[in-house]
Amino acid sequence: MKSYIIIGVLALASCAGNGKKGTDTIATDSGKIDTSYATKANTPAQNMEYCFVHTDGTAAQDTTAVHLVINANKVSGEMNWLPKEKDRRKGTLSGTLDGDKIKAVWSFMQEGQTDTMTVAFKLSSQQLAQKPFTVDAKTGRQQVDNKADYTIIYNMDNCDKFRK
Repeated sequence: MKSYIIIGVLALASCAGNGKKGTDTIATDSGKIDTSYATKANTPAQNMEYCFVHTDGTAAQDTTAVHLVINANKVSGEMNWLPKEKDRRKGTLSGTLDGDKIKAVWSFMQEGQTDTMTVAFKLSSQQLAQKPFTVDAKTGRQQVDNKADYTIIYNMDNCDKFRK
């Protein structure tokens, strides 16, 4: 009976940890503690390619596809807004990654005209969220609604839409 109690106490003690919440540490070969993994766990993987798709409309007929390539804190890629029976916007993305937030400039072509627009995304391991656009009353142009949250949700997709 004593051995069961001792085993039970040891099992509970092993689950208790060091009592420090919110930081994970890993011992390195040099014996020093590396805490960088604790902060990296919530940030997107570096040197990675991601593809996402968002559909909307009454019958999910309008599609936006985003292809991101992340190298360190630099972000490049493509964004294609493909509404059914409307003018499309297809173009490139160029921006920066700060934690899980991406700020980029979308350079696109629509109706034979080239234009640019700032976009704001939040990237997690399985989905992409975007801040919606609002129309500037003075210029009549769309811009990121900085007061809004990241409410447009994109689901992870294979990158077939972007392969030539």
